[in-house]
Parts: sequence; C-alpha cells; structure tokens
Amino acid sequence: MITQALLAETAQALRSGTLDVIEYLNELCDRIEAYEGQVQAFVPENDRRQRLLREAEDLKQRYPDPHTRPSLYGIPVGIKDIFRVDGFPTRAGSDFPPGVLAGDEASWVTKLREAGALIAGKTVTTEFAYFEPGPTRNPHNLEHTPGGSSSGSAAGVACGFFPLAFGTQTIGSVIRPAAFCGIIGFKPSFDRISTDGLIIFSRSADHVGLFTQDIEGMELAASLLCHNWQSCFTDSRETEERPVVGVPEGKYLKQASYDGMKAFETQVQVLEDRGYTVKCVPMFDDIASVNHSHRQMTAAEVAQEHAEWFETYRDRYRPRTLEIILKGQQISSSELEIARAGRLELRQQIEEAQTKHGIDVWVSPAAPGEAPKGIHATGDPIMNLPWTYAGVPTITVPAGMSKNHLPIGLQCSAAFMHDERLLAWMPGIMETLKHG
Repeated sequence: MITQALLAETAQALRSGTLDVIEYLNELCDRIEAYEGQVQAFVPENDRRQRLLREAEDLKQRYPDPHTRPSLYGIPVGIKDIFRVDGFPTRAGSDFPPGVLAGDEASWVTKLREAGALIAGKTVTTEFAYFEPGPTRNPHNLEHTPGGSSSGSAAGVACGFFPLAFGTQTIGSVIRPAAFCGIIGFKPSFDRISTDGLIIFSRSADHVGLFTQDIEGMELAASLLCHNWQSCFTDSRETEERPVVGVPEGKYLKQASYDGMKAFETQVQVLEDRGYTVKCVPMFDDIASVNHSHRQMTAAEVAQEHAEWFETYRDRYRPRTLEIILKGQQISSSELEIARAGRLELRQQIEEAQTKHGIDVWVSPAAPGEAPKGIHATGDPIMNLPWTYAGVPTITVPAGMSKNHLPIGLQCSAAFMHDERLLAWMPGIMETLKHG
C-alpha cells in the first residue's frame, strides 16, 4: 500500500515529457481505486478520473512545448477539506448543509493552478480541524490512526495517491500525521503562507502546511507559496555547514511516552555519532503554562469564528467540537489578549536560547510515540504545541520505525522566518538518520 511518490522527480519528468501526464494520471487513478476503499483519504467524488484526464488534456494543449511548462505541470495535489477550492464543495468534515461554508478560493490554491498543478481532490479532515476524526486510516497499519486533523492529506501522500498535499496546523495537525504516516510534514513560519480561503479555527495559531515524501519536492512547493522565499539558502545547500543541534531538556520532553523518548534518544545519539554538535539546553520549564495559554487562545478564537454558525447549527456539531466552542465562549477578552501576547514572549525565549547557546535547529519528538491504535482519536499533539504557539518553522522527517513497525518522526524547528535554512539542513539530517 505504501509506495514511493517523489514530487521533485515527478515534476521534472512531467515537465520534460519523459513522463506523459495522461499515462501518469491513469496510473495514479488505478492506485486510488485499488486502495482508497481501505484508506479513505479522499472526500468522495464522482468521476475523479474523468475530471483529471479532462483537465490534463487542457493542460497539454496549453503547454505543448516542454520548455514552457510551469514548475508543477501535471502534478496532482491533495487539499484538506478546510480550504475553499473552486469546483469543490467545502464541508470541513462537518454535517453542515452544502453551501454554508462556500467562499472565494484560497489564493495559494490559485497559485498552484497557475504553476500547472491539478487538484486530485479534497482530503478528509477532522470536524473543523479539531479532534472529531473522519474515516481515514493509517496506510502502514489500517488499525491505527493516521493522525489529525490533516489525516487525508498525510495518508494520501504516504499511499502515493498524490506527491504533494496541504493541510493546516493549529497545534500539531501537520507534524503529527506526517510522523504517523512516515512522510515529511512542513509547517512554515506563522503567516508565511496566507490563510485566506481557510475555514479558520484560530487566527492567531492556524498555519498552512505541506506534505511530501522528498525534501527536494518540499523546497519546490514551499518556494512557490511561501512569501518572499529566498532560494539562495537552499540552492547553496552543499556548502552549508552542519547545524548545531539543540535538545530542549526538561518538562517538555517528559510529555513524551517512554518508547517515544527512547526512540528520540536514539535519533539524537545517531546525529552526535555522525559528527553533529548536540547541545542539551533546559527549555520550557513553564510548559504547563504555555500549553494552557495556547489552548485558551485557540478555544476563545474558535468560539469567535463560529459565533454566527453556532446560533443556527449548534445541533450539528459533534461532541468534542461543541465542547471547545462552549469553553471558548467563557474565556474573557483580557484572558485572550494575554494568551495572544504569550506567542511573542515564547518566540523570544526560544530565539534567546538559540543565540546564547549557538543553536541552529531544535530537535524533539514529533509525537509522544507511535500512532495509537484505533481511529476514534487522532493522537496527542502536545509535542508540537510550543513550536506552533511561537509560530516558528517546523518540519518532521522520517526517523525509523517503532517496535510495532509504525513510523517515527523527528521534529526539527528553527528561528522565526528561517524556513529556508531549516529546509537546507534537512537532507543531511535525513541521510544521517537513514544510515545511522
């Protein structure tokens, strides 16, 4: 069920014509038809194959000369059904009536189309990107969760249904499912990709995130969509010195499970054994306060976002979504402002520690452990929370398998707006972990 689907390699082949877009899409649709019934990564769509082939024919006529083809020519993309995309209904994993969540297409989706990408389809999300799961299963083991809330996007990339997908992260909804599904998940710095066209959960925390199987493909997509991307950092990768790695010791790491910490300690030891400088730095001693502030902020903001819908459709919300909205309604405006201010305070704390100790990239567990069994819940995002709250760029890369043969990821974070440097360091770290 798991198969290789490398974005950069596929994009180059489609642009050059060594891979025909019609042939490629037929192969993908065959794969989707073979496995989608088990994985359920997509929001159901009638005649997906016919639509994609029709759009691909239009693309071929528009770009007959390979030399004029845009960077994502013919690349099918999965998009979490929390974004508005022209031609597709937006339901956000909810039981809302069709059309209630309609609106203008997300601007970055339009950019994808202009770059030659095709929309493979909407992917399954938890209800309004919170904790009520959809039907998606982990392709490594169908009895386990793929994570949430960007479950369909992560599972679809792992299955090779599409080489590029998009989701959102409010706490851990890109990093966690990517780790559980054994792929790369990248959350850029806060607001580096616009959230217009998104059914917002928390305006102060929502990030647009990306999923691929290859870091070269991640760079390709990020360079197109992230505001003011500086390609000089990633283009000069071969001359980059190895980053100094920081381990945030203390109460934060104690939130991981025993097996999760053992796996993480092994990953760090591999990096150190292969020549990386690793510094253990006490961090996040106030992690309980950080966790509380982030949750207060997001609860208050989701209540604000849903205020009008809630009056009309309260009976259509599932229990956990209803609970967070009711909680948010009780949070005062002063409490919300304090929680919002905490984001910049935490970001400053992180960056001051980096400067003081000469740290380039923080490493930490991408999740408390492996993907939990069952699909009634999506796993705990607690290991992702401080990096999301601070809005700093964060990526998870595959870092081995658990004793139960489920993927384990390594979470890496850098200073705010150092997204390019973070991606430039990843090939070396991934190669080290792969052969460690």
